[in-house]
Amino acid sequence: MNICVYGAASNTIDKSFINAGEELGRIIAKRGHKLVYGAGALGMMGAVARGVHSQNGYVTGVVPTFFTNEEILYLNCDELIRTETMRQRKQIMEDSSDAFIVTPGGIGTFEEFYEILTLKQLNRHNKPVVIFNINGFYDKMLSMLDDAINANFINAECKKMYPSFNKADDVLNYIENYKEMDLSKMKIQKEK
Repeated sequence: MNICVYGAASNTIDKSFINAGEELGRIIAKRGHKLVYGAGALGMMGAVARGVHSQNGYVTGVVPTFFTNEEILYLNCDELIRTETMRQRKQIMEDSSDAFIVTPGGIGTFEEFYEILTLKQLNRHNKPVVIFNINGFYDKMLSMLDDAINANFINAECKKMYPSFNKADDVLNYIENYKEMDLSKMKIQKEK
């Protein structure tokens, strides 16, 4: 499987996140999967890529040409795809991946998560989307999503689209055992 991982590109994050990212990468490779990601050398992105390579796994990085600072790119990618725009970058990552893992990150990671989740809700794909909730990083976001469900802004069935786990093995177990969802239940409800 090609597994897309979204995550932080910052090296100022706590080392526990880096360690968990490297572990995730090792497990991806040990289980015979390939990594597709944003080609970063730092933060969660770099950690996962290093973890994959430590087990002789395959890494595909996708990066816009306007990222010209070679220091932030993981130049050891087995395949490095350059795009003109961020939108093209995300499209290639979405199209070439069989599953998506959301690790801790910032604005870009949040945007990638919500876009891939929206596309699933709109039945544009039926691939697993899973949150790797290291150190409870996403607890508040998950609580906010629950609040939106409880207030009827989000269909309650949508909660099934984004399971959350705090162990890398559980993340991969979910992906490997994923059964396509009945996305017809995700449709927007009309007012009565």
